[in-house]
Amino acid sequence: MSDHQPSDPSDQPSAIGHDGPPLAGRVVAAIEVLLCSDFPTQFALDGTLAALGYQPYVNGRLSVWYVVGLSLGDAILLVALILVMLYAHGERPRNVLFGGRPIAPEVVAGVPMIFAALGIGLVVLLTIQRFIPGLHTVEQNPLQALLRSPRDAWLFALVVIAAGGVREEIQRAFLLHRFEVWLGGPVAGVIVTSVAFGAGHLLQGADAAITTGVLGAFWSIIYLRRRSCVAPMVSHAGFDLIQIVQFLSVR
Repeated sequence: MSDHQPSDPSDQPSAIGHDGPPLAGRVVAAIEVLLCSDFPTQFALDGTLAALGYQPYVNGRLSVWYVVGLSLGDAILLVALILVMLYAHGERPRNVLFGGRPIAPEVVAGVPMIFAALGIGLVVLLTIQRFIPGLHTVEQNPLQALLRSPRDAWLFALVVIAAGGVREEIQRAFLLHRFEVWLGGPVAGVIVTSVAFGAGHLLQGADAAITTGVLGAFWSIIYLRRRSCVAPMVSHAGFDLIQIVQFLSVR
């Protein structure tokens, strides 16, 4: 039996007819996708922090507190923005984001997906190293340099759970929903969001960006199949937490 849960009819915009979504609806959906793409919210927060006198670099080194504050602030702002947009369209966030499924079973389902994500990431990286080694463009993940103490590790653990697992999977579910209903369907949504997700990690190297994009597609498919972002949240957060442990082990 499929895990797919049909969406509540009341969560589908009523303006869609037999000829597909109207142009105005597609334009609005495209604007919402752009607003929730991370860049507008992060630029707004970065400008606000700068106006308040907070700088990303202290003594020539990237500030851990700045990165943590920016990441958590962006998570709160972006999730709030998504909720406002859903309510503005008369859509229920619980149905769009969680498919009406109980939370606890979805958390349990997400645990083995942590190891599936680790396996996918390892296979992609090893394949790149074997056949396209030139894509390893960054010797050391720049975020690893921020982990200078156990305190930094705990702070980043909070960030990867709240801003990585929770924020990014709510964001992914919302964007996929918009693509599915208004902007060309779920396949287009998986492709666009995964490419953008990977591109956002180019700072860590081309190989890391490709791997991240593939993982984004993996978590997208889980959401589309289960209609809940909880299992992808658990998988994503667990994957990132293991990366922190790995970074600490090589220091």
